[in-house]
Amino acid sequence: MWDAPEPEPEEPEPGCEVPCAASCHAQRVLQTLNAYRRSGTLTDVVLRAGGRDFPCHRAALSAGSAYFRSLFAASRPERGLTGPPVVTVAPETPGTDQAGTAAAAALAVVLDYVYGAGVRLRAEDEAAAVLALAERLGVAGLRGVCARFLEGRLRVANSLALRRVAAAFSLASLAERCGRVLRQAFAEVAHHADFLELAPEEVAALLADPALGVAREEAVFEAAMRWVRHDAPARRGQLRRLLEHVRLPLLAPAYFLEKVEADELLQACGECRPLLLEARACFILGREASELRARPRRFMDLAEVIVVIGGCDRKGLLKLPFADAYHPESQRWTSLPSLPGYTRSEFAACALRNDIYVSGGHINSRDVWMFSSHLHTWIKVASLHKGRWRHKMAAVQGQLFAVGGFDGLRRLSSVERYDPFSNTWAVTAPLLEAVSSAAVAPCVGQLFVIGGARQDGGNTNKVQCFDPKEDHWSLRSPAPFSQRCLEAVSLEDTIYVVGGLMDKIFTYDPGTDVWGEAAVLPSPVESCGMTVCDGKVHILGGRDDHGESTNRVFTFDPSSGQVEAQPSLQRCTSSHGCVTIVQSLGR
Repeated sequence: MWDAPEPEPEEPEPGCEVPCAASCHAQRVLQTLNAYRRSGTLTDVVLRAGGRDFPCHRAALSAGSAYFRSLFAASRPERGLTGPPVVTVAPETPGTDQAGTAAAAALAVVLDYVYGAGVRLRAEDEAAAVLALAERLGVAGLRGVCARFLEGRLRVANSLALRRVAAAFSLASLAERCGRVLRQAFAEVAHHADFLELAPEEVAALLADPALGVAREEAVFEAAMRWVRHDAPARRGQLRRLLEHVRLPLLAPAYFLEKVEADELLQACGECRPLLLEARACFILGREASELRARPRRFMDLAEVIVVIGGCDRKGLLKLPFADAYHPESQRWTSLPSLPGYTRSEFAACALRNDIYVSGGHINSRDVWMFSSHLHTWIKVASLHKGRWRHKMAAVQGQLFAVGGFDGLRRLSSVERYDPFSNTWAVTAPLLEAVSSAAVAPCVGQLFVIGGARQDGGNTNKVQCFDPKEDHWSLRSPAPFSQRCLEAVSLEDTIYVVGGLMDKIFTYDPGTDVWGEAAVLPSPVESCGMTVCDGKVHILGGRDDHGESTNRVFTFDPSSGQVEAQPSLQRCTSSHGCVTIVQSLGR
C-alpha cells in the first residue's frame, strides 16, 4: 500500500497570524465532511460505479472536480424524487465483475482524495484506473500523485506496460524513466511477455535506438527474431523492417554464418537478402560497406574512437611522436604505440578493415606501416613503388589507393593500389592532372580527388573521379574554390571538404554532381584532421591564418546543420593523421 505524503504547514511570517489555525480548521472541516460521506449524513447525490453506490455531497464534489462542477451547475434537482439523484460514473457491464470491482475501487480512491482523506494505492493497474478516472472527472492534483506512485513502482518487468500508461496520459517524466529502463536493460526486457505483444512499429523503434544498452549486437538480433517467431505466419512480413535496425556487421562472423544466414525464416525472405549481402561485404571490406549499420551502439563493449597520429607542433618545427585514441562519448584519451620512425610530416593515413595505414612522410619516402587494431602494434607492410609526400590515401572496395603527392621535384600524377590480402602494391591509371595536398575521399564506390597544388605552383579547382572497376579517371563539376592543404570525408553519399584556410564546410553530391555550402566555421583552417565518428564530421587541429597549429576541435552534424566546439586536443597539432576505428573499451 502506498500513501501520498501530505503537504507540511508553511512557516509563519513575522508579524502575521499563524496560518496553522486556518489550515487545521480546513482539515477538520474536510474530515467531518468525509465522516458524513461514509455515514450517509446530509448527502444529496449518489455516484454509482460498477454496481456500487457512493453517497456524496454536491458541494464537495463541485469543489474538487471540474466535471461535477459543470454537471451540477447545469442541472436542477427533479421534483418528486424520493431520494438523492444517482449519477452513474462507470456503468455495470454484465459478465465483467472484475472490471466493475476495479471501477468502484478507482472511484473510492478518487473520492478519498476529493474529501482530503489521502490516497492509498496498491498496484500499478489500480493507479492507472484511478488516473483515467481522475482525468475524466477533472480532479486536479491526483494526476501527479498517480504519476509519482507509478514512477516508484517502475521495474524492468513492467517497463513496457508503464510506458503505455505514460503515453496514454502524456506523463513525460514517467515516459522518460521507462525509456531509460528499456534501453539499459533491453536484453532482459526482450524476454518478457509484454515485448512479444508490442506493435511492429514499437519493436522497430526499440531496435533502432543507438543508445540500446547491449554489450553485443547478438542480443538485438535474437530479440527481433523472438518477436517474429511468436506469431511467424502473421509477422514474417515484418522481417525486413526489423532487420534494417539490427547492425548485422557488428555480429561475430561465425555467429552470422551459423545463426543468421542459416535461419530458415531469413532464407525464405527475399527482401532480407540485400541486408545479408551488405553484412558479408562489411566482413570482407570493412566499415566502408555500411557506415551506419557498422557503427557500435553507445553502450556496447565496442566503440568508435578517433585516432590522432603524429603531426607538427604549434610552430611547425617539431614532428610529434604521439599516437592517441579519443572516445567522444566519454571524452577520454588513451595512448597508442608511437609510429616507428615518427620524424615525418604531411604523410597519408587511412583506415581499412579497422586497421590504420600510414605512408610517406618525407621526400621519396616509400615506407608503409599498418597499425593492427587486433594486435595493438605497428607492422611494416609492402613499400610503395614511388616515394611520395603530401599525398593522400583512401579505401575503396576493400583496397587502398595512394594518390598523387610530391617527390621533391614535381607533383605526381601516379596512383597505386594496395591489396591487403597479397600485401602488394600495383600501379593504376594516373590522375588527369598531377596534384599534391589535395582532398581525397571515397564515395559511392568511387574515388574523388578535389583541388590541390598543380605542377606550376598554383592551385586547382578540378574534381577528378576514379572508377576502380573501369580503372578510369574523369572530370566532374569543378569545386567553388581553388585551394591546397584540403581534407575531405564522405558521409551518407555526400562529400564534405574543409581546409585551404577557408572558413566554410563545402559539400559535394556525386549523384547530382552539385556543390553546396553546409556551414561556416568559427575561423579559417588548413592541414587539419578530418574524420567521421558517431554520424558527425569531426575537424581536429590544423593551422590557422597565422600559420600556427591549433588544438581546436569542432563537429558538424549534418542532421541539424550545426557546428559545435568540442574539448580541445591534448596539444596543438597540424598535418597529422586522423582516422576512425572501432576499439574495445576494455583496452
